[in-house]
Formats: sequence, structure tokens, C-alpha cells
Amino acid sequence: QVHLVESGGGLVQPGGSLRLSCLASGIIFSINNVHWYRQAPGKQRELVAAITSGGSTDYADSVKGRFTISRDNAKNTVYLQTNSLKPEDTAVYYCNSNIEDSGLWYAYWGQGTQVTVSS
Repeated sequence: QVHLVESGGGLVQPGGSLRLSCLASGIIFSINNVHWYRQAPGKQRELVAAITSGGSTDYADSVKGRFTISRDNAKNTVYLQTNSLKPEDTAVYYCNSNIEDSGLWYAYWGQGTQVTVSS
């Protein structure tokens, strides 16, 4: 059974930093692509960052240069380092991985972690 558990969110002042973590069980992150999404109140969920099984990364334009996605294979954990946070970064952040099994794709999501950027 696959479980993704996010942690590391919280309340931070503008310009501050947080490191979000996504711990996986039931799947091996090193051989799967992993994504961080976020959803602000009243808005659609948006893709923030992605890391492929090969280690390539990609970011939404709104976070380029401020956020960094990385992976610790030994801990089966993916991180999202968020720096220079802005009030518009306030959202629930979700970890996602899509797994192929016998020709079918399954989307797995964590429960989310709240990031609030406010003075």
C-alpha cells in the first residue's frame, strides 16, 4: 500500500524559508517521478516542482530561483526547499507520484502541509 506523508509546513514571515518533506512508503521514489503541487484557497491546484527518476528538475515560473526540489534515496524522501517566501506562496502543499502497474497508472497524493506566509 502506498502512502505519501508531507511535513514541514508552518507560518513564516515574508522572506523566510521552509523545508517541506515527503516521505514515501510502498513505492521507491528513486525510480519514479515526484511532484510538488500547491493549492491556495479559491484557486486550482498548480504544479510547483518536479523531479524525475533520473534527477532532472523543473519548476513553475513563479518559484524558479526560490524553490529547490531534491531527493534522498536512502530515506525515500523528496524535499522542497522554499526560500524568499512571499504571501502569494501561501497554500496547502501536496506531494504526488504517479505509478504504473500492469499498464494502468495510479496517482498517489499525500494529505498536504499548510504553508502560510504572513507578517
